[in-house]
Amino acid sequence: MNNQSSSIPTTTATKGWVLPYETPRLRDHYVVGKKLGQGQFGTTYECIHKATGTVFACKSIPKRKLLCREDYDDVWREIKIMHHLSEHPSVVRIEGTYEDSVFVHLVMEICLGGELFDRIVAKGHYSEREAAKLIKTIVGVVEACHSLGVMHRDLKPENFLFDSPGDDAVLKATDFGQRYADVVGSPFYVAPEVLCKHYGPEIDIWSAGVILYILLSGVPPFWAETESGIFRQILHGKLDFTSEPWPCISESAKDLIRKMLERHPKSRISAYQVLCHPWIVDDRVAPDKPLDSAVLSRLKQFSAMNKLKKMALRVIAERLSEEEIGGLKELFKMIDTDSSGTITYQELKDGLKKVGSELMESEIKSLMEAADIDNNGTIDYGEFIAATLHMNKLEREENIVAAFTFFDKDGSGYITVDELQQACKEFGLGDVHLEDMIKEIDQDNDGRIDYGEFAAMMRKGDGLGRSISMRSNLNKNIADAFGLGVKDLTSISSSSNSNS
Repeated sequence: MNNQSSSIPTTTATKGWVLPYETPRLRDHYVVGKKLGQGQFGTTYECIHKATGTVFACKSIPKRKLLCREDYDDVWREIKIMHHLSEHPSVVRIEGTYEDSVFVHLVMEICLGGELFDRIVAKGHYSEREAAKLIKTIVGVVEACHSLGVMHRDLKPENFLFDSPGDDAVLKATDFGQRYADVVGSPFYVAPEVLCKHYGPEIDIWSAGVILYILLSGVPPFWAETESGIFRQILHGKLDFTSEPWPCISESAKDLIRKMLERHPKSRISAYQVLCHPWIVDDRVAPDKPLDSAVLSRLKQFSAMNKLKKMALRVIAERLSEEEIGGLKELFKMIDTDSSGTITYQELKDGLKKVGSELMESEIKSLMEAADIDNNGTIDYGEFIAATLHMNKLEREENIVAAFTFFDKDGSGYITVDELQQACKEFGLGDVHLEDMIKEIDQDNDGRIDYGEFAAMMRKGDGLGRSISMRSNLNKNIADAFGLGVKDLTSISSSSNSNS
């Protein structure tokens, strides 16, 4: 059932049609409305059924993106899986499918409650018991897929939506069956056997285990700055159950994660076994204990994945002279007590404690991790500059112009998706949901970022720059703790500037 190639006549794909039958025109039956979201392969719109007035979601896939026979197979496969699971309460229901010479349209149940991670972040509190309920739903969908002989193959938080904004909203799975031939876009969730190009339904359990690890800790179990680094960690890295908040997480939860993230697929726990695990079945084993704010902050940072401001900071940092960063250099020296050229966790902790900081260890650790760009356990000079730069440099117009110019490759005055993609490659970053990144910065909704929109993002201390919000906190807390306000940092740096 996993391989649907035989389900599509060769002549159908050759002629450029996904469906093996003709359909009516979508707009004969539906009024297409506002855009709801943008995915890797298609755009989702609100649509209203003309006869009944019922509101649905319509995922429109441009056929120009279907470059080969396998792409056509994938779309047809997704349609069939959604029909297979249409009665499952935790799967987005498909209403109908339409095709014309340009698009394939999937009309589905509309889900207006947002993505899984967005809901968790908005709630502000998260517990093992709630995580158990969510994983029970997610693995329930996996079990339904496997029982029908198919794999989901693209389990990630973005593919689980809530059907309404209310607290009693139902979690629903969507976007089935994209091929793992191109794993860019969700490298954190890829099972090790996928990287070896030989896999079966066990991959879905691995991906669900990654989601569970993230729900409980706020970070992925296998992490690196580059996609290749992430893959190395997936193949050889060890699970971290020592860092915060893991000492406070139940042993039963850790046991389940270990069994779901077993590298040997044949030894990995099955969907049914997950649903029978004591942590899922017995609420008494999944204590209702909220995670601390540091974990929630890391969850926000991870779920946002907006790298534009982070890349812009690197661009600006690289162009600054030694004189321009003089104030930050002094601040770095204050904390680097052994003059080693790097700041350790202990140095950061001790330095803040000496001046009466009341930050909790978990908060300091989160600040440390946010600034540690290369993930080597220390903050080196370059990382410190990038982490603290925006507090005293982003207001300068020439730096914002320089950063904008770096991204605006063709000098058109706009940053496009293609230009962002090129920049991400230069920085060694994987897919970071570029359309979503543009959408949250693009104030006039023209699908690109002009200079005014870019400058507004750079000058905004939170919200649009969520992926580096922890870095903003790092500089603020250090400056406050050492009695250096933002104006002090600016004046130190300006003084250095004036002497150059």
